[in-house]
Amino acid sequence: MKIQSFKLGLVPKLIISIILGILIGQFLPESLCRLVITLSGFFSSFLKFVIPLMILAYVTMGIANLSQGAGKLLLITVALAYSSTLIAGSASFLVSSSLFPYFMSEGALEQIAETAGSSLSPYFSISIAPLLETLASVVLAFIIGLCLSTMRGKELGDTLYNAMNDFSKIIDKVLHTVIIPLLPLYICGTFVDMTKSGKTFAILSILWKVFIVVILMHLVCITFQFIVAGAISQKNPFTLIKNQIPGYTTALGTQSSAASIPVNLQCAEANGVCEQIRNFVVPLCANIHMAGSMITITACATAVCLMNQIPINLATIIPFIMTLGIAMVASPGAPGGSIMTALPFLYMVFGAEAGDPNGPICAIMVALYITQDSFGTACNVSGDNAIGIVVNSIYNKYIAR
Repeated sequence: MKIQSFKLGLVPKLIISIILGILIGQFLPESLCRLVITLSGFFSSFLKFVIPLMILAYVTMGIANLSQGAGKLLLITVALAYSSTLIAGSASFLVSSSLFPYFMSEGALEQIAETAGSSLSPYFSISIAPLLETLASVVLAFIIGLCLSTMRGKELGDTLYNAMNDFSKIIDKVLHTVIIPLLPLYICGTFVDMTKSGKTFAILSILWKVFIVVILMHLVCITFQFIVAGAISQKNPFTLIKNQIPGYTTALGTQSSAASIPVNLQCAEANGVCEQIRNFVVPLCANIHMAGSMITITACATAVCLMNQIPINLATIIPFIMTLGIAMVASPGAPGGSIMTALPFLYMVFGAEAGDPNGPICAIMVALYITQDSFGTACNVSGDNAIGIVVNSIYNKYIAR
């Protein structure tokens, strides 16, 4: 009788790494905490190098394998992602402006702002410059993928297609043998830093009401997205949500939509999205679909305006959301990337003087956002797969005929 060896799944590993990160940051000396952060930093540098290559490989092959309707699917996916981001931001403002006045306090925001910039530094770091910027890799993938899809077999041979296919398999190997096994280390380092610098417990003890409202908005957004996706694909939305849990948990720890792509592709497969669609939609939406980040940024901006008696209404927030929905395309890959991308545009909400990126109000805004960034990213990632399910259904019903 053959005894099967016990294998711990990805979700338990991620949960354990989060708990360990909090315990290490809370009880162990700073020297050991910095060691964990240093090791996590090595992995982060390698990850940032691989991410553009991952996007180039997957998005290119995803588009190239769509022999019919690649341009149509690209347009549909971008429209769905942008619409989702706009709707999420607008709904976030309506909820925040209604609830936040009842439990916001100036002292709470000041205490949270004090934790900004107090992160532990690693003992040393290694900088690995990516061969391409994230946005450049997306554009290049569009160009190569669309051209291969329309020209292969007509104006081009299979040489470039086969080369990109081999390149995609190499990236696959790297992801499954290095990236996914080391993700728990990366997540552990993130929570060690947050706990040691006081961010984790400061937000839970001081701004827990705002924190809970934002998280609830993220969960409502995810539920709504999967109900719509389930209705269109005629699948049980709660089964789709259950299959998304590993991707949600990974994004919660990495604070990066792009870093969650490998696990999110597995979730898309579990939800019945065909390989060519998931390899096209998931990496693409990791860079253009920012519903969760938009919920968080809009809620934080509303909170800051209310605390500083800055007028804010839909006429002010809608142009800001529309602008940010495009600007944040360049933000994935780094924790807090979305709020850093948003800084130059905060004047649209706060005004020219209060919206100075180097001013105290923007510093408070950054501190508020960073403490909730993990949950916004997890919402982004989950919505990516909801869009993938919708696109897969549209492709099967109307294009792949």
